[in-house]
Amino acid sequence: MLKLKIVSPERVEFDGEVESVTVPGTMGNFEVLTGHAPIISSLQKGVVEYDGKQLPVTGGFVAVQKNEVSVCVEINE
Repeated sequence: MLKLKIVSPERVEFDGEVESVTVPGTMGNFEVLTGHAPIISSLQKGVVEYDGKQLPVTGGFVAVQKNEVSVCVEINE
């Protein structure tokens, strides 16, 4: 399991455990699973997907380290 925390300037959008998360990286979408190598990536406009939920975003960044995924995004409302 991954520990996922998604924050926007307005609030914490999600904080919990998930099986995987897919994010819209600037070089294309990529999926993070348990055991993923450490990475920091910028995000472009797209959709963050986790546990069957979809969160439209306009950009941000993601950091992955030791099965913890931190996503800081601007929400597309």
